[in-house]
Amino acid sequence: MSHLHKLSVAVGLLVVLWVVGGLPRSGRHAWVQARVNAPGPVRILRFYASVGTLTAGEKAQLCYGVENAKSVRISPMLPGVFPATSRCLEIVPEHTTHYMILAEGYDGNVATRSFTLPVQADPAAPPQLLDFARAIPPAR
Repeated sequence: MSHLHKLSVAVGLLVVLWVVGGLPRSGRHAWVQARVNAPGPVRILRFYASVGTLTAGEKAQLCYGVENAKSVRISPMLPGVFPATSRCLEIVPEHTTHYMILAEGYDGNVATRSFTLPVQADPAAPPQLLDFARAIPPAR
């Protein structure tokens, strides 16, 4: 066998291995190549309350959704906040409250959004009136 023939056979085998190695395989030994894509910009998809107004002591849902966020904060601070495309938390504000969401992206950019939830006083509780004439015992 000549050197040229041996070289041709070796190159042919390398080409076959290269082609076969690039074919998809089934079974548990399949090769998987991870796609490394940089995430896009951080976005706030939704941020709202389930009601437009409520009475003190009533419950509501505060819902939010973010995309491409590495961290999320809601002010006033609520427990259980983390990056999610759709999530709702129960809130029970005692007074009109301004809520703000801050989402930080992987690139360091920040997105914010806010709203104010009006809370009315409980109409069932009448105002307390003091009758000073009865509160002071008579002099002796």
